[in-house]
Amino acid sequence: MTEGVPSTIMTRDDFNHFCASLPAASHVVQWGGSDVWKLGGKVFAICGLHGGVTFKVSETAFEILREMPGLRPAPYLASRGLKWIQHHGKPGLGDEDLRHYLTESYRMIAAALPRRTRAALGL
Repeated sequence: MTEGVPSTIMTRDDFNHFCASLPAASHVVQWGGSDVWKLGGKVFAICGLHGGVTFKVSETAFEILREMPGLRPAPYLASRGLKWIQHHGKPGLGDEDLRHYLTESYRMIAAALPRRTRAALGL
């Protein structure tokens, strides 16, 4: 992962294009206009109506990312004890790092799906 100031800021279109590139990912608009990406019916990434990208992370990543400027425990999800981070401001993560965490969120959700569901999705 890169360090320092992010070189670009991922747009909503960039976010949706990237999530759409992940195998078997599905998209819905819900929760007041948020772009919600799922795998096997389970959420792995959210882009809110006014920006702000939310994704699942490991316990270690949660402890590190929650302290970084522009990132915070995701409202509602983290308050329920889940390890989700919201990228809400600058400096936050650069696009490369954000894509990394979105991919890891996708992988964590895939790993938690039942074997039969993974097989049906071609994973």
